Amino acid sequence: MTTRRSFLSAVTAALGGSLFAANGQPKKVLLMSAWDTVNIGDIGHTPGTLHILEQHLPEVKVVVWAMKLDERVLAMLKRRFPKAEFLQGNLTGKKPNDEALRAAIASCDVFIRNSGMGQDTSWMKHCRDLGKPYGVYGQSYFDTMVTGDKGAENMALLNTAAFIYTRESRTLKMLQGAGVKTPVLEFAPDGCFGIDVRDEERGLATMKKLGLEDKKFITVLLRTNTPKAPGVDDPRPQKLNPLHPTPQQVEDDQRRAAGFRELITKWVQATGYKVLIAPETFKEMEHNKRLIHDPLPKEIQKHVVNLEYFWNADEAASIFARAHTVVCHEPHSPIIALANGTPIIHWFSEFHGLKCWMFEDIGLKDWLLEIDTIPAETVFQTVMAIEKDYPAAQAKVKKAMDFVKERQTSTMSVVGKVIQAR
Repeated sequence: MTTRRSFLSAVTAALGGSLFAANGQPKKVLLMSAWDTVNIGDIGHTPGTLHILEQHLPEVKVVVWAMKLDERVLAMLKRRFPKAEFLQGNLTGKKPNDEALRAAIASCDVFIRNSGMGQDTSWMKHCRDLGKPYGVYGQSYFDTMVTGDKGAENMALLNTAAFIYTRESRTLKMLQGAGVKTPVLEFAPDGCFGIDVRDEERGLATMKKLGLEDKKFITVLLRTNTPKAPGVDDPRPQKLNPLHPTPQQVEDDQRRAAGFRELITKWVQATGYKVLIAPETFKEMEHNKRLIHDPLPKEIQKHVVNLEYFWNADEAASIFARAHTVVCHEPHSPIIALANGTPIIHWFSEFHGLKCWMFEDIGLKDWLLEIDTIPAETVFQTVMAIEKDYPAAQAKVKKAMDFVKERQTSTMSVVGKVIQAR
């Protein structure tokens, strides 16, 4: 009887390569991911892209180079992806875990940097020196990636990549305009779109405790100009999380929060339904309570809940799946919601990254609203349009996700060919 493995081996051999090494062992992908544990987007990238790899290249072994893990995040990942291996370390360290990491990179068949905004190229140099194929998956870059003192060096490294997938068209056009000549330079949505982890037990218990009913609450979140942690300044030139916000940034936070309060008030008055202030990032929990929840009128406040603990991505997914609409200043709560069939509004500020434009790129331009120019009344009317014909909104979600899945299929075909060629 032909086994699934031998069948796949025969098919891939016919295509000019194999997903298995000469000794019969699966070939290996090294996935650089898991950027942080205090942001459900940075958590969600990893299970999302692991799911995409599992769907399209199920015979391949995946090793995750995790930047940050904690006990609950690692437990979630191991439950869902028991075959994956998780390593931590750095490229230049001398500890056993650093040696193990370098050995894993040396033995992999392709190195993939997962979705994000990081402009570090040390891993590219390491792979280039090893003669190892590498690529980026669902990436955004600031234009300084290809300009300034390191622009020429970075261009050479990008040109050597086997593939570059940008998660929005702005980065794609910027790289194309700069003359990047990698064999594959295309759009592919953020890997988090592949997320399928859920913690139904915790999610349903939380909803019961908070009095949230299926499809009768919206979730909201404001991103503030505040430090990631007390006393910690943002090292990036853009200072997206400044230790010392300017008076204008403080005013921006207050004005944007007033818009969320107006939206919440109108929603409660129009529907009688609840609102969950849902944390995408740990650092925003206190600021959303301070700026959104606490100043609300008492008669409105009793319909609003500010979650008092920072959840994991799987519990968030379970609750977002049952939300009416996710209205969020951050982008990854909307991504997790869309992956679970729920309509979204990304009330965005482009200053925090080009990733906002991915929603336009997947066909949801009407749900992409700029927070400094689009008033709360317009956001409210957009939410109520979703409420007026909810089946149509769900169909719109499905159409967008169908396109996302088409892109995922195409990207994995390319990754598979790179592996087969090894």
